[in-house]
Amino acid sequence: MKAIAIRTVIAAAAAAAFSVCAFDAAAQESQWQDEFGVSKCALQTSGRNQYFVLELGYQTLLEGPGTRLLVTVLDETKTIDGVTTRAVEEREWKKGELFEVARDYYAICGETGDVFYFGEEVDYYEHGKVTRHDGSWVAEKGNRPGLVMPAKPRLNMKYYREIAPAAAMDRAEIVSLDETCLTPAGSFSNCMKIRETSPLDPTLLEYKWYAPGIGLAANDTVRLVKYGSATADGSYVQGGRQASIDP
Repeated sequence: MKAIAIRTVIAAAAAAAFSVCAFDAAAQESQWQDEFGVSKCALQTSGRNQYFVLELGYQTLLEGPGTRLLVTVLDETKTIDGVTTRAVEEREWKKGELFEVARDYYAICGETGDVFYFGEEVDYYEHGKVTRHDGSWVAEKGNRPGLVMPAKPRLNMKYYREIAPAAAMDRAEIVSLDETCLTPAGSFSNCMKIRETSPLDPTLLEYKWYAPGIGLAANDTVRLVKYGSATADGSYVQGGRQASIDP
């Protein structure tokens, strides 16, 4: 009887410990913010906050070993679930060949300056032809807009950038607000560093750095080379100089 009683106590303690662990895991997961009060915002298709520029013609060019990424705010909008959003094109080359073209759809809250992500349409290329559309989603039919850039970022803030359970659930944690970004385009202070992960892909781990007044300055593979407003002749202005954007 005594041995049985001891085993019973041990089993009860183990069950209690498991319950505590399960509760802690659930509490940890619940720290990821996925409600942002989007419906309370007067959403706009143009604007900016400290770390994100959503203005027609704005471009950034980032480069790394064998990779080139050109991001352009387009003169193009798309209505998603009744919301008019601004299209931002991300065009990526690998080893000189076009690899991916994505149209991301954003809107900015007029009251707060938060920038929301309403989805993306993705084309992957092989030898000049579209072969797949992995990761495409829009914020409708069960999907919801994520927060791509808070207007008032806080250290350790954790939030979902994408909320499409069947396609994309990327999330960000702010790990620093006082980084120095050293890039070919210049040195920038007070950069924000985020850690990006996804519950859909446990192997995903990417770091990104955002410079004040500019936007994305670096990730694990590329760094900012040029930035500024596009001009009609296919170049854009950076610090009073013009530079070609051809890949």
